[in-house]
Amino acid sequence: MSHSMQRLRLPLLTLCFTALLCVSAFAAGEEAASPSNMYATFWSLVPPIIAIVLALITKEVYSSLFIGIVTGGLFYANFDIGTAYLTIFTGEKGSFLANLSDPGNVGILIFLVVLGTMVCLMNRAGGSAAYGEWASRVIKTRKSATLATFLLGVLIFVDDYFNCLTVGSVMRPVTDKHHVSRAKLAYLIDATAAPVCIIAPISSWAAAVTGVVEGTNGLTLFINAIPYNFYALLTIFTMLMLSVMNFDFGPMRLHEMNAINGDLYTTPNRPYADAEDAKVTGNGKIKDLVLPVIVLIISCIIGMIYTGGFFSGETFVNAFANCDASVGLVLGSVFALLFTLVLYLPRRVLSFRECMECFPEGFKAMVPAILILTFAWTLSGITGLLGADVFVAELLNNSKDALSLLLPAIVFLIAVGLAFATGTSWGTFGILLPIVVPILDPASELLVITVAATLAGAVCGDHCSPISDTTIMASTGAQCDHMNHVTTQLPYAFTVAAVSFVNYVLAAAIQNWMINLPIAIASMFFVLWLIRRIYGKEPEV
Repeated sequence: MSHSMQRLRLPLLTLCFTALLCVSAFAAGEEAASPSNMYATFWSLVPPIIAIVLALITKEVYSSLFIGIVTGGLFYANFDIGTAYLTIFTGEKGSFLANLSDPGNVGILIFLVVLGTMVCLMNRAGGSAAYGEWASRVIKTRKSATLATFLLGVLIFVDDYFNCLTVGSVMRPVTDKHHVSRAKLAYLIDATAAPVCIIAPISSWAAAVTGVVEGTNGLTLFINAIPYNFYALLTIFTMLMLSVMNFDFGPMRLHEMNAINGDLYTTPNRPYADAEDAKVTGNGKIKDLVLPVIVLIISCIIGMIYTGGFFSGETFVNAFANCDASVGLVLGSVFALLFTLVLYLPRRVLSFRECMECFPEGFKAMVPAILILTFAWTLSGITGLLGADVFVAELLNNSKDALSLLLPAIVFLIAVGLAFATGTSWGTFGILLPIVVPILDPASELLVITVAATLAGAVCGDHCSPISDTTIMASTGAQCDHMNHVTTQLPYAFTVAAVSFVNYVLAAAIQNWMINLPIAIASMFFVLWLIRRIYGKEPEV
């Protein structure tokens, strides 16, 4: 068989398998209250499952997502090709056109391009190089480089998108100099994005949770649930232990050992190589990186509370609860971009022509993230058209009486599965919280535990999913191949998820966070200690 035929064999087999699955599903379909015969059935989850499985097998994201989208469109249209085409590309909901015209999505894309432009400006001006040289003198070991990345990720808790891109652009020169693999950097970014935001009362995530909980004080419930949010807390604890104990496991260990020997990527896939090799033409100083980043942080916070009505009389907390994060991030990032230009041009750090050249360069650097996000949003939208949320809601409602004290653990698993399949944590707790809150006593500790399990499961599934926007952003921030990030992160996420599941069973029985949280931390430490005994330490550099 020729080399070209060998390369085509897997995609052809994939297409055949998808077609066979579609035919079998159509044969099994039942009438529902939707144009689709598969509405609100298990088949509504099949398109994202196909996309995820193919991505993990082929290590190729774009075609995997597109095949999942086509499968979903055919399911929704009952295999009418014309209707499926309209549903995928021009439909009013869930289509490519609908997602690319959605104001929230457009705001995120603008934010991405502006951040890409700022990173290009800081790199070309020499600010990133100057900061990297300074940090390499202060941060002398791989352990301290990972801990510094962790600390910065924890400090930037306002929004997960903002966290991913800012931490990546600031810490990438430092971790590169200390032989930390791009996959490990992507994990550190991802694990300090959503897990930190979901336990921060002042964040876009807290605002989203507060907005979907009705009939009770959403912010108070969110704060009370923080000590029971085992997945988020144990993920942060795991990152600390991996750095302090100096070990890795699973595919990540291979990436780290190769990085110690000089190869930061392990695989040939280097989608950001052009951005990485950008020339330094300016005479920038450390302040040419630090000042724009500080202004970016402050202006994005101000932009978010502005959209929430802070300057119209709302309190700071209520302004965050009511903010439009995508609009706030656009306002803040555009202001920070203008500040960066004003900082560079009068001092002749860069010429006007060099500054303008960074705009298309910044856009090109973000094209992989924009493509994957667009595909992921469309797949998620079509999954919604198929009624995946209705299927999960009915599943939970039908079994809640029999679950009793196992409810938090079961809700955690359901949230993990739904977020993993759809790639959205906000959508997951937006579906599950309105179901969970009314069925439990509002004064009970079990309600708090179950809400925490919902949030933890949503973050866990989002953390694991290759079609999650935060997973995509973490790959972008680290300038790491997306599937390298996904495959190296999964063993860590699954390990923490397993420990969290066991502790939700215990939490429902004990119902006291001052007892349950120490038990959860101790059990996580014991598991990590066992794994370290198996793998051993890594050499320091």
